[in-house]
Amino acid sequence: MFDRVQSLEDEFVSLESSLSDPELVNDQARMREVTRRYKDLTPVVDCIRRRRMLLADAEAAREFLAAADEGDRAVWKHELADAEAQLDALEEELRLLMLPKDPNDGRAVIIEIRGAEGGEEANLFARDLYDMYRAYANAKGWTVEVLSVDDSDLGGINQVTMMVKGDTAWGRLKFEGGPHRVQRVPVTESQGRIHTSSATVLVLPEAEDVEVHIDDKDLDVDVYRSSGAGGQSVNTTDSAVRITHKPTGVVVTMQDERSQIQNRARALTVLRARLLKLAQDEQNAALSVERRSQVGGGGRGEKIRTYNFKENRLTDHRIGFTIYRLQDVLAGDLDEVVDALTADERARQLAGEA
Repeated sequence: MFDRVQSLEDEFVSLESSLSDPELVNDQARMREVTRRYKDLTPVVDCIRRRRMLLADAEAAREFLAAADEGDRAVWKHELADAEAQLDALEEELRLLMLPKDPNDGRAVIIEIRGAEGGEEANLFARDLYDMYRAYANAKGWTVEVLSVDDSDLGGINQVTMMVKGDTAWGRLKFEGGPHRVQRVPVTESQGRIHTSSATVLVLPEAEDVEVHIDDKDLDVDVYRSSGAGGQSVNTTDSAVRITHKPTGVVVTMQDERSQIQNRARALTVLRARLLKLAQDEQNAALSVERRSQVGGGGRGEKIRTYNFKENRLTDHRIGFTIYRLQDVLAGDLDEVVDALTADERARQLAGEA
């Protein structure tokens, strides 16, 4: 690990110099790339420099200890022990900072939530998940833009697509993709019996225009009249847009905006994100496995997480993590769950498994 230290610091200095170059402003794509990398390296280089100072302190303490008389030896032993303890902690921090970065860190996140198995109860649960993520985003200071929402008859959600923007949004939300299972007494249940239903969550990194090129010849674009509640013009103008990407078969539909242009722009944003995800999965030679791991079939037996209302329990089945604060989590307090998933990911990286 420490063999890479000098090269990373040299790269940081070079990036710092590039950021002061007025020519960089004229190349926005390069500007974003340099800024993102500089931001990633800042805590690493800060840690490297603090380590260098501590190494010097420890070496000085050893020299003073070797030359000290009996009366001062205890003082320099304490100084040396303190410096070495700080070095151990700092090197562990540096080891974590130098783990491979997720290439999607720093991106905005597109989240799609759908009611799956369980009828209207699944749609009501999809609404709960939607509210949970919005509350979590608000607590983190992220911004949320709802791109499309299809409400169900009893106040649930058939499907919702939203974009979450924040520096740490991807890192904290990337674990949410997959089938979520709920166990509770539905509002539609007259006998008080517990039902099991599910909703699926798909988490996508936003793609920049330069990363995913979409050829207009590869698109089938259909326009039609919007349906559902939404004002007087909803059913009188052909503003809804359905875009099909012919090479991949990916279909995106948007109808929330009254302007066909706005719906098309939103649909293209989601399409780029889906195509970026496909490309990244193909690079990992795991397209079908990855897609299945996130969305599955939406069945009750497939789940990454269970929300049990009777026991006030949430269990993440991927890491065997359980807490009994379900209501807090649904109110947006997701940190304990995300921290456990992050710790598991780091442990696997340190072990060379990821």
